Amino acid sequence: MAQYKGAASEAGRAMQLMKKREKEREQLEQLRQKIAEDNMVKSNIDKKFSAHYDAVEAELKSSTVGLVTLNDMKAKQEALVKEREKQLKKLGKNPDVDTSFLPDRDREEEENRLREELRQEWELKQEKIKSEEIEITFSYWDGSGHRKTVKKGNTIQNFLQRALEVLRKDFSELRSAGVEQLMYIKEDLIIPHHHSFYDFIVTKARGKSGPLFSFDVHDDIRLVNDATVEKDESHAGKVVLRSWYEKNKHIFPASRWEPYDPEKKWDKYTVRICLIWLVCSLDSLDSQIVKSRTEALAALGLL
Repeated sequence: MAQYKGAASEAGRAMQLMKKREKEREQLEQLRQKIAEDNMVKSNIDKKFSAHYDAVEAELKSSTVGLVTLNDMKAKQEALVKEREKQLKKLGKNPDVDTSFLPDRDREEEENRLREELRQEWELKQEKIKSEEIEITFSYWDGSGHRKTVKKGNTIQNFLQRALEVLRKDFSELRSAGVEQLMYIKEDLIIPHHHSFYDFIVTKARGKSGPLFSFDVHDDIRLVNDATVEKDESHAGKVVLRSWYEKNKHIFPASRWEPYDPEKKWDKYTVRICLIWLVCSLDSLDSQIVKSRTEALAALGLL
């Protein structure tokens, strides 16, 4: 026999409807809360802008007394707005915190500007030093002394060119010689042509028998006639023909000469007083005497 189920069916439908309405009510409440939050954020923003505007407006009113044109007022208003924005950017920063490690464009530009100024100042100072004149004392291979004034920035080649002009008057073998055929010997070192006097002065370069360039001169007891030398045991340089050196490099004094090496340090000088005995023989221009005395000193361990 069939049973009547109408009441149960209606009850189920009513329950579903109630759940649906409850869900819609929750969604509506969530939507209402979201709208309220959005309105609150908007209200806060409006208040901030309003406070900013009010501050600018108050400042504008107090600083535009006496202005008579619209352009003056607009210019003043723009300046106040920019100043106000700058102040707002600074809010929230602790002035006691060390921020030197942070990137700072203004600080970097200032440092670069100072660095460039120092570089230019240094270069100007060096150019001034290079333009200063110095008197170089030198001797040709026979021991006769000469002086030549050059600038500190001149190269050894420039100096030899001027020295050659002087020496040609007295030595016939130099009349057809070029500067590339000459050698400049200073403190028993063969100085390359491309170096300048400035290079040796600023580095306080030293040779085997004394500082390369020190310009207070006095007499050189090792040389004959009128050759002179600088103080502090710095001796007059020698100018010789390259061909003469190739023929005599196995005997004193050429046997002591070696190419200049900026990496090599000469902290202790190697010249000995007893060598005066040997050097004095150069006046005779007798290679056999020079050779015999060189061998004698070598046997004594003095060379």
